[in-house]
Amino acid sequence: MLILSRKIGEGIVLDEKVTVRVIEISKGVVKLGFDAPHDMLILREELEQEVKKANTMASVKVDENTLKTLSLKIQKK
Repeated sequence: MLILSRKIGEGIVLDEKVTVRVIEISKGVVKLGFDAPHDMLILREELEQEVKKANTMASVKVDENTLKTLSLKIQKK
């Protein structure tokens, strides 16, 4: 892990595509700004973990009887 110190207004460039800039430091909270291409996904770490968890749960194999039961319930509505 690389650890750098930055002051307000200073930034770090990642792969010549993304600049991370310190916007504000207040009461132990650091606000960061990201200048990145519009097609680049930027997520908070906890959201990325939730997405991975949801994807893993969605990929779990479901038995055929459960799918048939669910299908019948959907058709009744």
